[in-house]
Amino acid sequence: MLKRPDDDTAFTRRAALALAGLLLICLAYISPACAAGDLPTYLPKLTPAEFFPDADRFGPPQGDPPIVPVYRGDQLQGFVFLNSDFANSVGYSGKPIHLLAGIDPKGVITGIKLVDHKEPIVLVGIPEARIVAAMNSLIGKDMKPVASGAEKPPQVDIVSGATVTVLVMGDSVVRAASKLIRSGRVGGGDGAAASAALPPVIKTLDLERSEVRDWESLVGDGSVRRLHLGIGDINEAFAKSGSAAAGQYPEPGDASDTFIDLYVALVTAPTIGRSLLGADGYQRLKDSLKPGQQAIVVAGNGPYSFKGSAYVRGGIFDRIEILQEGNSTRFRDRNHTRLGALDAVGAPEFREIGLFVTPPEFTLDPTQPWQLQLLVQRSLGGRDKAFLTFNLGYTLPDSYIRREQRAVTVPESAAPPASQQATAASAPPLDADEPLWMRIWRSSTVSIGITAFMLATLTGIFFFQNLLVRRPVFYTWVRRGYLALVLVWLGWYANAQLSVVNVVTFTNALVTGFRWEFFLAAPLIFILWAATAGGLLFWGRGPFCGWLCPFGALQELTNTAAKWLKVPQVTVPWGLHERLWPIKYIIFLGLFGLSLYSVEMAERFAEVEPFKTAIILKFSRSWPFVAYAVALLVIGLFIERFFCRYLCPLGAALAIPGRIRTFEWLRRWEECGSPCQRCAKECPVQSIHPEGHINVNECIYCMHCQELYYDDHRCPHMIQVRLKREKFAAMSSPAMRSGGKGPATVITAGGKPVGASPVNSPPPN
Repeated sequence: MLKRPDDDTAFTRRAALALAGLLLICLAYISPACAAGDLPTYLPKLTPAEFFPDADRFGPPQGDPPIVPVYRGDQLQGFVFLNSDFANSVGYSGKPIHLLAGIDPKGVITGIKLVDHKEPIVLVGIPEARIVAAMNSLIGKDMKPVASGAEKPPQVDIVSGATVTVLVMGDSVVRAASKLIRSGRVGGGDGAAASAALPPVIKTLDLERSEVRDWESLVGDGSVRRLHLGIGDINEAFAKSGSAAAGQYPEPGDASDTFIDLYVALVTAPTIGRSLLGADGYQRLKDSLKPGQQAIVVAGNGPYSFKGSAYVRGGIFDRIEILQEGNSTRFRDRNHTRLGALDAVGAPEFREIGLFVTPPEFTLDPTQPWQLQLLVQRSLGGRDKAFLTFNLGYTLPDSYIRREQRAVTVPESAAPPASQQATAASAPPLDADEPLWMRIWRSSTVSIGITAFMLATLTGIFFFQNLLVRRPVFYTWVRRGYLALVLVWLGWYANAQLSVVNVVTFTNALVTGFRWEFFLAAPLIFILWAATAGGLLFWGRGPFCGWLCPFGALQELTNTAAKWLKVPQVTVPWGLHERLWPIKYIIFLGLFGLSLYSVEMAERFAEVEPFKTAIILKFSRSWPFVAYAVALLVIGLFIERFFCRYLCPLGAALAIPGRIRTFEWLRRWEECGSPCQRCAKECPVQSIHPEGHINVNECIYCMHCQELYYDDHRCPHMIQVRLKREKFAAMSSPAMRSGGKGPATVITAGGKPVGASPVNSPPPN
């Protein structure tokens, strides 16, 4: 067998030292300081006067979530808070948008500063100054009437092209301020202290009450809520919005005509769910829901669609939003199921019906009021648009709610004040204080178990590879079945597709402040990265690229089907093939270098990977992205794993540290490469050099060369071994020992004997 050259050993030693240094950097960033809130991190970048005129210093953080007092001398001016500490602020990027806001003791917003965001929509073509100017429209607004419900929340000025981003930012500041006032920490709020004499009342959704009701009764008692807007209502609202341009483009039609007739219902309640979805539909929904998730049906008629088209382009429904007590969420396509009709007797036909499931990171309390906010947009003739929002309030009828009183026992010797007793009595259960990533892991036990089983199976395949490759037919079907499972379940169902974006994000986290919670929030991605890292140490990039990548599996399976259909295969000339290899390394280094300047730009250019289009969104995306992904797959029908070979930046990122692998289990004969070229010619990705050396940076560990290694009818070395064995057996036969002569045996160039007797003939190939 071939041995690794000495320079490989030196490279391995240097790579190991580099890895150790990387681990030290990780440990340096995983510190108690990083576990603290983000407010102290952002505050040193600003001055007190940016929130309160003439203020000269910040005080120490107070409370949890923290707020920071601001002083002029010894006189308190107000407080500064971070919006994401109190309210949901996740935008299109899927990451929080961080803003610092100042609020005076009376509850008036005094200043807003955008300190951090990852919104690609803002970063491409829209100056950040326009976003800041839109947010400044909140300055001077009194939040006390909003917190008490006496006034509607103020809305920031809309910036065309970044609608959702600006709405999320403004809404998060308003809700954070309202929540802070209601807590009594600023603005003279009452703090919502309850009487300690009464035990707390715990309200839960009654899951035992289940009956089937008709549409009229569901609408009559508020189980189904309605928002009807006529064309006249919309035109009047835009006319009063203060935008002269918006009033110049009225909706066509009669004022009494319907603009949108919207209905919403919480179908997690058994009676509502069975009535609207049917018994079977409700049971399927119930089985699919994770602990804490709620399901909502939204149905609409009229010319205005509550779905819009953004969910097709970007996977998000930007026209509807769920709001509850300072938190909000928008649905993505993975949270949505299209329904054709509602099952309730007497239900009207609807133009569109959607079943939405709340994402794991958003907790909707079904026993408390919540709102569905509808965004209505109007084109102003060109590219500019005007926007208004309308709220549809929803309160679950009392008949669906179960109430229980739970006594709170406090030892007399340690009885706290009455106000503290009320706070303790109204505190949420301990489970509510559990980190989000723990709740996600607990609710994903089945998926985690399946993934762990798949990884254990793959480990067994690698450890017992010599037994499997001796049975080529069996091994081929094992590999195809495993790849099909990776594609269908791991990729299309669980959306566990690793990406070079993960590498960029991890590197950026090491620089800006590492937090395990961010990476633990996606259990399957975390597990796969851990397995991939282990695989790099043992076998290189092969375990992921050849076995665990859903898009790689899609390429190989489609190419297998193409071969079965006799599609001609193209063999890239070795000289050209060898010069195309570096392209993926250039792409990765370009993305990595770009991420050091701007992670957001790097994430946008990372669309060179078709993973999001083909795997995450299942080709439900705008046509340029779909055309690009399909083009790569079509090329892959003629050149197996074309994208993996030449363009994949993730493969390049894994290949670089993959050279430090521990095991060298791909066996070679001395004849490999000189003179035999069979393995090199049959390697699916041409990772074997003409001289017989396997390039581990390009090898996907498909083990086809190992099948040939043991095949005594295809491998010239094994053919010679077999012929010698057969000759020895023939000479040891009784006929030869008695001096008998048998027919001569002629060895052809293909390694098969010709003219041998039946006794000495090898089995057919």
